Parts: sequence; structure tokens; C-alpha cells
Amino acid sequence: MRLRLGTRGSQLALIQSQIVAGRLSEAGHEVELVPIVTEGDTRPVDMSPGEGVFVAAIARALLEGQVDVAVHSAKDVPLEQEPDLVIAAYPERADARDALITRQGGQTLAGLPQGATVGTDSPRRTGFLRAVRPDLRVIPLHGNVDTRLKRLDEGVVDALVIAAAGVDRLGRDKRIDQRLDPQTVAPAPGQGALAIQARRSDPKLLEILSEIDVPDVRIAVEIEREVLRATGGTCRAPVGAYASIAGLTFTLLVAGVNSDGSGMRVESIRGAREDGVRLAAEAGQRLVAQVALR
Repeated sequence: MRLRLGTRGSQLALIQSQIVAGRLSEAGHEVELVPIVTEGDTRPVDMSPGEGVFVAAIARALLEGQVDVAVHSAKDVPLEQEPDLVIAAYPERADARDALITRQGGQTLAGLPQGATVGTDSPRRTGFLRAVRPDLRVIPLHGNVDTRLKRLDEGVVDALVIAAAGVDRLGRDKRIDQRLDPQTVAPAPGQGALAIQARRSDPKLLEILSEIDVPDVRIAVEIEREVLRATGGTCRAPVGAYASIAGLTFTLLVAGVNSDGSGMRVESIRGAREDGVRLAAEAGQRLVAQVALR
């Protein structure tokens, strides 16, 4: 079967889409990558991205039949999707943690100099960083991985905190100084995972895509996203969640903080796999009761 796969045109998005295309090719399908420009790609480099800006244009192309399959970073997919679309597969997941990269190299978050500047585009990372190192100066820094690394090397900031998965997939993992403990900087729900989207009305294609779905990744991402749903948040909310699956059980770290670093709460829960979504919702509700999540 010949499949048109919609993707953003950035280097990282193309690499992620090539991972999916490779899995489909191995299963005997011909895949054509179709680059699509999203609102997130055309925004000014210093403008903060809004909810769904990297997803909407590709989802629209899918609905209009311009492509057959879409590949997204799972953390960018809004909780409320188009009813005619479905996440048909979550393939294997990369490192979900955030990473510290410094200009000088060889440093840790705890060892950064007093008052060092750290660049990030995320209220979540900003809040957790300020909670553990209130002396740091957190600077809004947007753009793709290469843009942020370039601005780091130019001296705009002393360090970056960025998703490890993107750095790894670009082959820049040697730039990483420290992979941050989720207890310190909790990952965004779905971080490191890829979400493969298709039309609900295409059962043959959904069956093909189900062959590259990894059930443990799917349930982990669904558990994490349920935390976000329960808090009423978006992908920009200062909420972190990280689930891992081991056979019939799961463990889940849930964390929230205000973007000024106040009110940080971290909870770890464990339970039966089939109870994961329910327990995640309850944990998210407790988080809202404890933290304002400004």
C-alpha cells in the first residue's frame, strides 16, 4: 500500500517521520513524506507557541485527504482532537526526560553558577527550574533545537533546558551535560513519544498502523495525558507526568508548579495497569487542589 505521510519540514520532524516511514516500509508499504508548513513554523522566533500550533495544519491536510497519515510529537497533540481523526499508533518511545545543555559543557543543574541564565520556551520547565534553583535567571528562548543551540553558543544564555528526545534524535546527544531527574523537572505528558494520526473512517489503514503500535507506550501516554486533562491544562501548562509500564502494573510520577517556582508538588503512585487512567485522573485532581498552576 502506498501511503502519503504528512510531516512538518523541520529537521527533527523529518527524522521523526522517517522513523515511522521506516517501520511502515519494513512492513511492505511504500511511503512518501509530504512536508506541511504549520503555524508553529511561521511564527516569529521569539513568539511563544500556542496550543496545537504544530498539529493543526497537518491534521487539516489529513481531514482533507491530502495525506493519509500524520506524525506528531505526542506532547504537542491537543487533548481535544478532531472527532474524525484518531491516534492509530504510538511506536517506541525515546527518552522522556528533559536535558541540561551548557555552553561550557560538563556541568549540572546543581552546579550552575549563581545567577546563571537558562533558556527555555516552557512555563513547565521554568516553574520547576525556579523551584529548585530560585537564583537562576530563566530567559524565554524559542525556536527549534538547532536555533536554540546556536543562540546558546552565541552567548545569549549560559544553558538550555530542552527535551532530551529531540537532541538524541538529531544525533546531538554528546551536547547533553545532564539528563534531569523527573522528580526535579517532571517531563511534559507524552514527551519523547510519537503520535501517528489517521482518519477514523479508514479501517484498512488503521489495521496497518496498529502493527507498529507499542501497547505499553500507548497506555503510558494515555495515563500521562489524563493527568493533564484532569488539571484542565494544555500542552503549555506547568504540569508534568511520567508513566512507566511493567507487565500488569504501572508507576506514575505527577508534578505541578506555578511558573514562578512556588507551590511545587510531586506525587508517585503505583497500581494495576487497567486502573491507570482512573488513578491518573484522581492524581491530577489532587494536584489542582494543591497548586494554583498559574
